[in-house]
Parts: sequence; C-alpha cells; structure tokens
Amino acid sequence: MNSMIQQIILLIVPVLFSITVHEVCHGYAAYRFGDPTAKNAGRLTLNPIKHIDIVGLLVLFITRMIGWAKPVPVDPRYFRNPRKDMMWVSLAGPASNLGLAVVFAVVHKLFGGMLAASYLFPLSFMIEIMVMINVGLAVFNLIPIPPLDGSHIVEGLLPLDMARAYSAIAPYGFMILLLLIFTRVVDFVIFPIIRTIVHILLSI
Repeated sequence: MNSMIQQIILLIVPVLFSITVHEVCHGYAAYRFGDPTAKNAGRLTLNPIKHIDIVGLLVLFITRMIGWAKPVPVDPRYFRNPRKDMMWVSLAGPASNLGLAVVFAVVHKLFGGMLAASYLFPLSFMIEIMVMINVGLAVFNLIPIPPLDGSHIVEGLLPLDMARAYSAIAPYGFMILLLLIFTRVVDFVIFPIIRTIVHILLSI
C-alpha cells in the first residue's frame, strides 16, 4: 500500500506537467493561427487545474502510458485555412510531448545513473516516468478517433468529401475510444509501440 502511494506521489508532477504542456501548445498554436478562444478562456496557462479531465487523468494514473486532458477550445472560423491550420493545431500537442520525451531522455542519459545511485533516486524514477508518459500521450493522442488529435490530422489530410464522411463518427468517438481501452485492444496495439519508443529513447 505504501509503495502504491509513493508511486502515485511520484507520478503527480510528471502527469500534470505533461498534460498541461500538451494543452497549452494546442492553445498557443491556435492563437498563432489567429484564434484567441483559448487565450480568452484562460487556457494558455501552466496551471494544471485548468486542463484536468478527471476520466482522462484517472486513465493516465492507472496505465501510466495513455490518457487525456480537457481539450482547449478552438474556433476554426478564425483560421485562414481552417482544415490545414486545424491539422497543425492538433499536431502541436503530440509534438510537444515527443519533444519533452526527448529532452528528458537526454537528462536521463546525462544524470540518471548519478541520481539513481544517490538519495535522489526518486528523481531518476520521475525522469523515466516523464519519458514514458510523454511518449504515451503523443502516441495515444495520434490515434485517428475523435476527439483525439489524430482524427483532426486525418481530416486535414483527406479530400474534403471524405473528411466530411469521416467526421460523422465524431459523436461516437468517445464511446469507441472507451471500448478500445476496456476491451484491451489498446493494450495489444498501442502499448507495444509506446514501450518500443521509450526503450529506444532511454537506451540512447
């Protein structure tokens, strides 16, 4: 029990920081493309409370690999090229997580061994968790199922008529996502990809 509590405590900072950066990057990208919606809603902040989705957070704590935050509001009507710009806004979140994963993998390479051999070993564990969580957030959010980022990226790549047909699954996307999680399809398809990328990064 104590071990579980310790692990949860060590997870709190990596989880909250990672989901916050993910959503802020979405909002900032939208702002750069001319949409002030997220900024006006107070979502361009590093305060994690503004970005927490309870279900997504619980999934992230349980799996330590996949999860989601409360999506920042985006209004494509502000964009000059709504489909293309929305695609880049959607990509900003996963890209930020991959960037964080690489940065913390480098930190682990430089200092992980030293930290693990000292009284600061919990910090070494947190660095590894940062790598895993950020790879997990990036890969999971690239799944092309609404409301995940991958669905908006696919819509931006498809011809307009096909994109409209594809977007018709949006009302059922969350249920499809939960079905994939609870039937463990994600375990067998997504988790191996995440573990492979994490292994590569931590072995650099």
